[in-house]
Amino acid sequence: MNTALSILKQHKLRVTDCRLEIINEFLGKQVALAHSDLEESLNSQFDRVTIYRTLKTFLDEDLIHKVLDDRGATKYALCTHEAAEHNHEHVHFKCEKCGETTCLESIALPKIPLPKGFKKHEMSLLVQGTCNKCN
Repeated sequence: MNTALSILKQHKLRVTDCRLEIINEFLGKQVALAHSDLEESLNSQFDRVTIYRTLKTFLDEDLIHKVLDDRGATKYALCTHEAAEHNHEHVHFKCEKCGETTCLESIALPKIPLPKGFKKHEMSLLVQGTCNKCN
């Protein structure tokens, strides 16, 4: 099992209290988290800029990926890196009862042929309904 410390070492990132705490939040909750979720759960332990910079570093280092929810808000999910080469093009599920957004990495997005001259940078698919905990 990956720990926050092993994840930082795997990505060759400097170990800081903020980085450890944020990774532990992702590991503990196993759902996509917004910046505001992290601010709230870390109880003002770190200021919002430090949290933002940490998330930016994690995005740049491919440790987390962005998930857009139905309201256009950005959430972040921890990458599993189980395969040697992974991608972020999988289905995300948002529960209409509890509001949690979960990565469904076993469900790949379909190939979508684009018209000539169009170039894809990323794709996302958000499915909404009731999760297995609320069902």
